[in-house]
Amino acid sequence: MKLLLTSGGINNPSIENALLELLGKPFSECNALVVPTATYAHPHAGPRQAWKTVSGNEHRSALVGFDWKTIGILELTALPSLGEDRWLPLLRETDVLLVDGGDSAYLCHWVRESGLADVLPTLPDLVWVGVSAGSMVATPRTGMDFITWHPENGDRMLGWVDFSICPHIAEPGQPGNTMEEAEEWAAGIEGPAYAVDDQTAFKVVDGKVEIVSEGTWKLLHA
Repeated sequence: MKLLLTSGGINNPSIENALLELLGKPFSECNALVVPTATYAHPHAGPRQAWKTVSGNEHRSALVGFDWKTIGILELTALPSLGEDRWLPLLRETDVLLVDGGDSAYLCHWVRESGLADVLPTLPDLVWVGVSAGSMVATPRTGMDFITWHPENGDRMLGWVDFSICPHIAEPGQPGNTMEEAEEWAAGIEGPAYAVDDQTAFKVVDGKVEIVSEGTWKLLHA
């Protein structure tokens, strides 16, 4: 599996080009599935945010508004009540998962509980595009400040990469997190920790990480 871990979605030409490189073909030849699961557990998101995501009406985190060959919804909370024959063949035909933000702990729980975590290692060409929590879930830890749903594992995530991410860095007075807040967050995180704005993403292939940015990012500690 290949990763494109964003703070704010596919929202500038550099990030869009990075995704095209990962896919290896135009959007119009790719089958996409959007995963809104994380939105339901966040107090500032919920069903209305899920609708904005899947309908393409969320302009702050562009995901579905591209010329995909096909697009559908993969709701992870539904998968345990279905047989794998109802969703696994579809997943194997999918080129890209578009994983929206929300609560990363809730998303992490359902990636595991749904069986998706067991299947993903068998899909080396699949591209996972994360937004905010959809990216943070791939890291070792998020820090408890980003979690509103509290599972037994706390802020421990899937650990597909070896660095943590503080997303949505913005100037003081603007919506998002300040660099000062990110530095306080990083003080409680073990291992590499980055602060990134919504114009920045991480492109990950076979463990090799490339930072793609038209904005601001900072390695807070290595």
